[in-house]
Amino acid sequence: MTPLIQLTGVTKILKGQKTPRTILDGVDLTVHSGEGVAVLGRSGSGKSTLLSLVGLFDRADDGQYLLGERDITRLPERKAAALRSAEFGFVFQRFFLLKHLTAAQNVAMALVNGQGWLPRRKRRAKVLSALDRVGVAHLAKHKPPKLSGGEQQRVAIARALVREPKMLLADEPTGALDTETGNLVIDVLHSATKDGCGLVLVTHDWEHASRMERVLRLEDGQLREVAV
Repeated sequence: MTPLIQLTGVTKILKGQKTPRTILDGVDLTVHSGEGVAVLGRSGSGKSTLLSLVGLFDRADDGQYLLGERDITRLPERKAAALRSAEFGFVFQRFFLLKHLTAAQNVAMALVNGQGWLPRRKRRAKVLSALDRVGVAHLAKHKPPKLSGGEQQRVAIARALVREPKMLLADEPTGALDTETGNLVIDVLHSATKDGCGLVLVTHDWEHASRMERVLRLEDGQLREVAV
């Protein structure tokens, strides 16, 4: 089975300080279709840096990155941006919803930015389907200030899923939520893998991490598998 993504020997050096610091040192990471992978690590260990490399927001200093069977290690930025829009979905601790738009309009923005022009009826159907998938279709006409934190995060997940990405990347998505709401958000994220989507979850919460198929710990620039 071909992996969705495969990072081999990836190194990232932070050079904005007096002494350059190697934050990722020959990291290997493979994620398959339908697999949820959690990445644990202390603050500053490089978890978010790793996610930025996977999501093509940043480039490694060394190593190889395969997307499927395609080598995208040296992909030009314009092509990387197009690939981000077409094949990746992103969920963050902060929701990044536009307050003046409804939940449905926020989700629709991902289609406008990522898939060009779609007929209005088709766009609306995709938006409502994504909202229904995360359990908040009944809140489609509500604006973010009228939604709870958990509801806003579900809308953010719907926005990530509406483009039907191959890879879903989540960076501390429950950090601003209470325990019960956080558990529900993890349920929603992990359910995406049932449709073949790959998931990389960066978290500090062992309980959430242990619900993934694999758990990795980033420490001293290295990824090590942790028994669940």
